[in-house]
Amino acid sequence: MVRNVLRRLLFRAPTALRRCCHGEPSSSGQPQPPPATDKELLARKVRRYTLSRYVFYVRRFEHTLEENFPSAMHVYRVFVVGIKDFYEDLKHFIRVARWINRNGRDGLARNELELHFQMPKDMVRVAPVLLISALPFANYVIFPLAYMFPRHLLSRHFWSLQQRVDFAAIALRKRLYNQRPILRCLQVRLGDLEEGKLRDQWANILGLLGSGAHPNLQQIQQVSGLFAETQAFGMAGLWANHKNALVRLHGMHMGWKRRWRLRERAKLIREMDFMITEEGVTSMSNDEMRYACFLRGLNPVNVKTDELVLWLHKWTLISNNTDDEHLSLILHLPILLGYNQPSNWVLLYQ
Repeated sequence: MVRNVLRRLLFRAPTALRRCCHGEPSSSGQPQPPPATDKELLARKVRRYTLSRYVFYVRRFEHTLEENFPSAMHVYRVFVVGIKDFYEDLKHFIRVARWINRNGRDGLARNELELHFQMPKDMVRVAPVLLISALPFANYVIFPLAYMFPRHLLSRHFWSLQQRVDFAAIALRKRLYNQRPILRCLQVRLGDLEEGKLRDQWANILGLLGSGAHPNLQQIQQVSGLFAETQAFGMAGLWANHKNALVRLHGMHMGWKRRWRLRERAKLIREMDFMITEEGVTSMSNDEMRYACFLRGLNPVNVKTDELVLWLHKWTLISNNTDDEHLSLILHLPILLGYNQPSNWVLLYQ
């Protein structure tokens, strides 16, 4: 930034002054002017000295502020970098939204799907701060206040890497409290199932979850019929308290059209899972992998990368083999694959 300011100052300076500062010879074919007098030479030296001191001051200005006001400069950088990142994501989000309006979500990459899912939440959180800061002298109040409460008043664009992990863990902890009510609903409905092999297989899965283990992929696929649209655990067969706990487990509000929003969330997660399979789990960065685990109900903090890759691989194998009639299965995967995860229990009871 400082270099750009200096460059503009130099190019806007008079031609004679630039030649004086840089020692550039005259490139025109006109006769050279007569030698300068002592007063003209003195004036040139004064101008050169003044300009050089000004350039030195501009170069040192940011460093001086950093030394004298380190806290203020840190806040300044947080908001400058955050607003720049927010603006770039907003432009990208608008392009993605236009594509979805014309063509649906087909053809979008994984990061574009995640941006379309996350950006509206960030916009709602940051909008009050940006609107209030536009009022006269309001930025002197709202920016320090937002810096004091970044989790509530700012988005991920303004957070540090550690804050992103910490705030995501706090949000996941609130969601995980709904796992036990969902498991209780699944256990209570066991008596409503018809006698047969399917009921026995489901009882075996409930026993594994109750004893601290998880069913394997084959066991989950064998009972996928229970999650069909009109079956006991399908979208149309869920009890009201079961459905409400699922809404809270996936971090959604308790307002209108809960069943429709649950179905749309399952479809979105399935599309993200398909793109993860296409791009490869191992091609994801650590931050992307952590975000994917937080979204799907697994606490990735202090978990080895190999274990995260294996868990996401299991999830995507089930999700990619689930059709529109069994979307409820995707919504229950945080229970079937994550209820007894040690990192989740540490997060809940630390």
